[in-house]
Amino acid sequence: MNDEKNMINTSQDADLGFEVVGNDAISSEKIIAPRYSYWKSVFRVFFRKKSNILLISLFVLMILSAVFIPLICKYDPVENVTNASSYNLSPAKAMEKFGTSFKWLLGTGPQGNSIMYNIFAGARTSLFLAVVCAAINMTIGIILGAVWGFSKKLDAILIPIYNIIANVPFILVVAVLIYVIGSGFWNMVFAMTITGWLGIAYFFRTQVMIIRDREYSLASKCLGTPIGRIVSKNILPFLTSVIVTLLATEVPSYISLETYMSFIGIGLSAEVPSLGRMISAAQTAFITYPWEFWPPVIYAAMLTIILYLLGQNLADATDPKTHM
Repeated sequence: MNDEKNMINTSQDADLGFEVVGNDAISSEKIIAPRYSYWKSVFRVFFRKKSNILLISLFVLMILSAVFIPLICKYDPVENVTNASSYNLSPAKAMEKFGTSFKWLLGTGPQGNSIMYNIFAGARTSLFLAVVCAAINMTIGIILGAVWGFSKKLDAILIPIYNIIANVPFILVVAVLIYVIGSGFWNMVFAMTITGWLGIAYFFRTQVMIIRDREYSLASKCLGTPIGRIVSKNILPFLTSVIVTLLATEVPSYISLETYMSFIGIGLSAEVPSLGRMISAAQTAFITYPWEFWPPVIYAAMLTIILYLLGQNLADATDPKTHM
C-alpha cells in the first residue's frame, strides 16, 4: 500500500514539474538558478529600446565617415583657390562645373573648397579633441575624486583650491590660456584639461562620501584594507551609472566648446580644419550661401544629441534597479 502511495505521489510531482531528489543530503541542498551577469543584463536592458540600435547605427556611421573619409579623400582647402569661378558654388552649380560627385554634393566654400570633405575633416578633429579631453579629465577626476572623498588630509588641501578655481568661469580660463600659449590642437587640449578635471573630482568626492560610511566600507577599513582597494572594490562599482552619465555629457560638451571657441576665433589654428572653424567662416554668409553654414551646424548638433541620448540610455541601463 505504501509503495502504491509513493508511486502516485511521484507521478503527481512529475506532473507538477518537480523532481524527486531522494535522501541524498547534498542533492537536497542544491539550488539551481541561472547565472547572473551584470554587464549581460546591462546590454539586455539597453538594447531593449529599439531606438538605441538606430542611434548606435547613426553614431557608428558618423564616426567611421569622420575617421576614414579624410584618409581616402584628402581635403585640400586651397585646391581651387586660384579659380575664382569655383567660389561659393551651390551643390547644383558645383556639380555642373566639376561633374556629379560625392565631393561636390554640398557645394563649394569661399575658396572653392569642397564643403563635404571639409565637414568630415573637421568632424575628425573635433571628435578626436573631445575624446582626448574627456579621457584625460575623466581619468584624473574619477581617481582623484574617489581618493579625495576618502582622505581628510587631501580634502583639506583640495577644497580651498576648488573654491578658488570654481569661481572662475571655465571658458575664461580656456580663452586666456589659448591667448597666452597660442592656438593649436595640443595647446587646446592643454587649456581644456588644465582645470577641467577639478569639477569632476569634486563631483565624485561628494558621491564617494555618500558611500564611504556604509557598513561594508567601515568593516573593510577596520580590517586594515588599503584605501585604494576600498575605493576600487567597495565604492567605484556602485558609481558605474554615475560615471556613464557624466561621460555622456562630457564628450558632447567638449565638441560644443571647441565649436564655440573656433567660432569666436580663438580655437584651433587656421590650418587645422574643424566644425567650429567652418561655422565661423560661414557665419557672415549663412543667408546668401546657406549650404556653407547649415551642414556643419547640423553635423555638430547630430553628434552632440546622439552622444547625449546614448549616454543617458546607457546610464539608465547600468542602474541595477532597471534589471528587475
